[in-house]
Amino acid sequence: MAAESGELRDGGANELTVHDFHTHTLLSDGVLTPIELIRRAAVVGYAALGISDHSGAGGLERRIEEAAEDCRLARERWHFPAYAGVELTHVPASAIAELAVRARRAGAAYVIVHGETPVEPTEAGTNLAAASCPQVDILAHPGAITLAEAALAAENGVFLEITAKSGHCLGNGAVAAAARETGARLLLGSDTHLPEQLLTPGFAEKVLLGAGLSREELESIMRDGPAEMLERIRHREES
Repeated sequence: MAAESGELRDGGANELTVHDFHTHTLLSDGVLTPIELIRRAAVVGYAALGISDHSGAGGLERRIEEAAEDCRLARERWHFPAYAGVELTHVPASAIAELAVRARRAGAAYVIVHGETPVEPTEAGTNLAAASCPQVDILAHPGAITLAEAALAAENGVFLEITAKSGHCLGNGAVAAAARETGARLLLGSDTHLPEQLLTPGFAEKVLLGAGLSREELESIMRDGPAEMLERIRHREES
């Protein structure tokens, strides 16, 4: 079982581990219950897991509350760091800020926005609205994000996602380049819907290096970004 600190595997002094805040359960379009997804992630060696089921305005509170209950159980009984967020998906760009606030009030540990991936008809302006919103933590698979949008994400503390998900990953190179140019922070996400989509450290490295990132950048993304996300979450729990 992964340690509560979520930094290293038991056997490796410098081995990178997986912290994954972008996963889905049958509360939206995944196939596992939240507690089963948590268990499988822990068994394969995850250091921390976030559950972020797709939602619009309808059912937003219900999805957060149901996932949060299993996350609390996993933290209490298995001492495994699991947290319930939400992914605002295909919502009107003009509604992102108000829905992000509503999600936080409902107890979401963090908020993801489904970005302008090249393989889905996400509304134009979604990247801009998410990058402009301090209540958003992660802009997922934003595709051909502009430098102006990436700069806003950096200013507002919004992570840009490098994704392991097929199709969505076509934008990874552009995202990495924009982040390097503007100082925006990057975070790796699996966008897991099926148990076999959970990441391994080896595959995570392949995804990040394939996006054109250096070994030094890769290590920062897999260590520093997750550490900041966990600190944000724990600070919100305490406040």
